[in-house]
Amino acid sequence: MSTPFIRNHQYNVIKKQAEFLQKTLRTVSDRSVLETVRFSTATKIAEAFPILTEDQKQMLGQLASLETDQDFQRYLGAFEAYMEPFPPITVKQIEKLFPKNKKLKVPDLASIDFRYVTYLSWVDIATNKLFLVYPHEGRFLGIEGRITPTNKKGYCLFCNRHQELAFFSVKTKSANASPDNFSMYGHYVCLENQSCNHSITDTGALEKFLQLVGK
Repeated sequence: MSTPFIRNHQYNVIKKQAEFLQKTLRTVSDRSVLETVRFSTATKIAEAFPILTEDQKQMLGQLASLETDQDFQRYLGAFEAYMEPFPPITVKQIEKLFPKNKKLKVPDLASIDFRYVTYLSWVDIATNKLFLVYPHEGRFLGIEGRITPTNKKGYCLFCNRHQELAFFSVKTKSANASPDNFSMYGHYVCLENQSCNHSITDTGALEKFLQLVGK
């Protein structure tokens, strides 16, 4: 039985490096350059994993020997059985994260392929609010805030992809805030969370954001 060890953002690293090597093989003929890229891509993939068994290292390291488009397709396809999905979560668990929202509209969880989800989010169009759920240290974190389209492109805080952005502002508790002891903290993020989840390769910025605005 396959033991899952690849989280979504790590799979995105694998996919990104595989695509880069594949493109290099199509456009570069210099053997020394190709060998350098092979080594670089394999190294970057290994660096995305804090801990690996020898078998896992060998599996990931096969990238360096790939040649054909079919090789790359098989390489990426083989990891499906090793994907570690977003932890199981129910509608009731989500509702408990946002107790003040009595009419919370939760997405259809059954329609989501949680293997490719780093963070769960959705927008309530009626209130222009974005809700975000993230698993951290054995529990779920939930934050909500105002989402405002910017009608411009830039780099998303979470996935660092150049894409159409929205400004996500969250009310936070602060000792140096206004009389009601609250302040606002915000940043630019992708308007389309599915594409963001398919692009994110590092959870550092996302987790830092959650720590700053978390309850």
